[in-house]
Amino acid sequence: MKLKILLLISLFFISSCVTVAKKPKIAIAGLAIESSTFSPAFTNEDDFKSRIGEDVFSYYPFLQKDSINRNRANWIPTLRGHALPGGIVTREAYESLVQKTLMMLKENLPYDGLFFDIHGAMSVVGLDDPEGDFIKRIREVIGYQTIISTSMDLHGNVSFNLTKETDLITCYRMAPHEDAIESKKRAVENLLDRIENGKGKPLYKARIEIPILLPGEKTSTRIEPGKSLYAKVEPTSNNEGVVDAAIWIGYAWADEPRNHAVVVVTGDNKKSVNKSAEYLAKSFWEVRDQFDFVAPVGTLEESLDLALKSDTSPFIISDMGDNPTAGGAGDVTWTLNELLKRNEFKKSNGPSLIYASIPGPKLIEKAVELEIGSYIEEFVGAEVDNRYAPPVKLKGIIKSIKYGDKHAETEVVVKSGSISVIVTKKRKPYHYEKDFTDLGLNLRQSDIVMVKIGYLVPELYNINKGWIMALTPGGVDQDLYRLEYTRIKRPMFPIDDFLKNPDLSSQLVPVSN
Repeated sequence: MKLKILLLISLFFISSCVTVAKKPKIAIAGLAIESSTFSPAFTNEDDFKSRIGEDVFSYYPFLQKDSINRNRANWIPTLRGHALPGGIVTREAYESLVQKTLMMLKENLPYDGLFFDIHGAMSVVGLDDPEGDFIKRIREVIGYQTIISTSMDLHGNVSFNLTKETDLITCYRMAPHEDAIESKKRAVENLLDRIENGKGKPLYKARIEIPILLPGEKTSTRIEPGKSLYAKVEPTSNNEGVVDAAIWIGYAWADEPRNHAVVVVTGDNKKSVNKSAEYLAKSFWEVRDQFDFVAPVGTLEESLDLALKSDTSPFIISDMGDNPTAGGAGDVTWTLNELLKRNEFKKSNGPSLIYASIPGPKLIEKAVELEIGSYIEEFVGAEVDNRYAPPVKLKGIIKSIKYGDKHAETEVVVKSGSISVIVTKKRKPYHYEKDFTDLGLNLRQSDIVMVKIGYLVPELYNINKGWIMALTPGGVDQDLYRLEYTRIKRPMFPIDDFLKNPDLSSQLVPVSN
């Protein structure tokens, strides 16, 4: 009899240990894009390079096989789609991607947690708050017992509904986003910790809207005041009773009520959460007048004159108005047209300039039938955004052809005078030196490099021997006064004057259930 009792007790403890050691089941889902409503372009489902199932893990170095975080849970990756910034997403594309995600989530119910990995600046035809809509529809499938942890870009928008339906939320703390992976990892570890320690959903979420709408090129954390402002985030997140704290700059090139800066702080201590949120919000408002461009700016003419006078190279010019990494169509020809007019670049021995880049599918089709060194002429650009200049007839010599790029598909370098123009089948931003060397172009030996980017990514920033940002036209025009906002909340800094300071007191958002 005693033996039986001992055996039963042993089985009880073994069962208890197995229960304690049971790994939580966590799903992964998300859609990420910046969508300019000031661009005539549309984003379709094919533009989202969606990864499904096991392929989703390739996004996350901290969730590779045998990694600590991978082994802390049973992961159920569904669909994670990521598109280059661009125009507004069609309703058909959005509905298709959302429905695919929901169907996959239904297959493995229930979940202990969900890692919701989004950008936060997606615009969809006929829908004001896509991320808020998406997470609400996810809740309808997985219920409210599941803890959701949301990871975002600091240029995303945090609506009330998004804040309400999530439990944990964080965003990048650096621009350029050198901490993107670190931030996603933080979102995952916050989720794992709250599940493992049994604390579950944080008791309080403080959200404060800040009536500021600024472009990323004015809010870089490389320089003041962004540097000092964002330096306050991590210490604030370590306050007693706080789980995480974050500041969102917001996205300036969409005309929707949710487009503005936001602070959100989550935690279990009501007083600490409220106080922390108000501290960050007031810190942001106090430095609003100090934000300026991260580099010198000028007209295109001023930028070219400065570059041509420089005795160091490469001198980099950012062609900002049509920046595809911010939502521009990428095919505005205004700048290229102006370059081709300049006498300095008409002869092959003139100052060397690399232009990256312009879509020209008709030229690509013709070029692949010719040999390197052949003469070619064909119209490029302005098939999507022709508001500022028509297609340009590019004439020159084919210097190189490259196939298989995941964005451009096919790339051709055409030398016209002393300008090497990169023509692509589909639009592509050029961020890395390898983007150029793969095409036989040497950045470091070119006098001038012109890229459709705003602030330079770290690799180009470290290469430049001179840099200016050109105030060119396009769907992501840096001159916000030229944009026809009709739906954002007003007043909004810097567009409007403020007769008194806004109310920056903390507003508690209800727990998700």
